[in-house]
Amino acid sequence: MTKKRVVVTGASSGIGAATARLFSAEGWDVVGVARRTDRLAVLAAETGAAVFTADLTVQTEVDAFRDFLASGGPIHALINNAGGAYGLASVEHGDPEDWARMLDVNVVAVKRVITALLPLLRDGAREVGHADLLTVTSIAGHVAYEGGGGYNASKFAARALMGVLRLELAGEPIRVLEIAPGMVKSEEFSLVRFAGDQAKADAVYENVPNPLTPEDVAGAIVHAVQLPGHVNLDLVTLKPLAQAAPHKLVRGVLVAKP
Repeated sequence: MTKKRVVVTGASSGIGAATARLFSAEGWDVVGVARRTDRLAVLAAETGAAVFTADLTVQTEVDAFRDFLASGGPIHALINNAGGAYGLASVEHGDPEDWARMLDVNVVAVKRVITALLPLLRDGAREVGHADLLTVTSIAGHVAYEGGGGYNASKFAARALMGVLRLELAGEPIRVLEIAPGMVKSEEFSLVRFAGDQAKADAVYENVPNPLTPEDVAGAIVHAVQLPGHVNLDLVTLKPLAQAAPHKLVRGVLVAKP
C-alpha cells in the first residue's frame, strides 16, 4: 500500500504544528514548511517529519519548495494553514501595510502554493485515486465584525478562492476542502495580532470557557482528509461552545436555564 504524503504549511506552531503531529501519528509522511528553521527542527525531531524553511509570500522560495517536494515524488494532500492577523483597527484607521500583509499571506501565498503544487497533487491522485487540497480559513471569512476589516477581507477572499477552485477542478479526483475555525487559543495568533502585547493577547481569551485548541482543529482537518475519497466536506466551521459568532462570545460558566 502506498504511504501517503501530506504537506502542511505554517507547520512551526499552532494549528500547523498540531496538524503535522496528528498526520504523523496517523502514519502519513509529513512535510512541514514554515519560516522558522528552529521551530521546524523541533517538529522534525518529535515526529520524523521532513521540513523545509520558506517564506511562502516569496515566489522564488515557493519554487524552491516545489522542487524539493518533486524530488520525493507525488503528494496526496496539501494543507494550506499558514496565515495571520495584524491589528484590530477600524477600516478608517487601519494601517494599509497591515492589510497588505494579511492579503499577501492569507490569499496570494495560498494561490502561489496551489499553483506550484497542483501538478504533484495530480500525480498523487493518479497514484491512489484522489488527492486533497484543504485550506484553513476562519469564521472571519463568513461573518464580518468590527475591527476585523483587513482580516475579514483576506479570509473572505480565501473562502472565495476555495469556491472558485472547487468549480475549476470539477471533474478531477481532487477534493477542495475548507476548514473555518472560530476562536482558537494558540501560543501566537493574538500575540502577533497585537504586535507582541501579551496583556492584550491574554485578554482575548480571559474567562472564556474552553476555547478551541490547535489540536481540536487538527482533528477536524485530519478527519476530513481521511474520509473515503468520494466524501467531500466542502466547508466545516467549528467554534467553541462559548462562541455563537465572531462578535458573540460568552465569558464565564455556561449554565443551562432553569
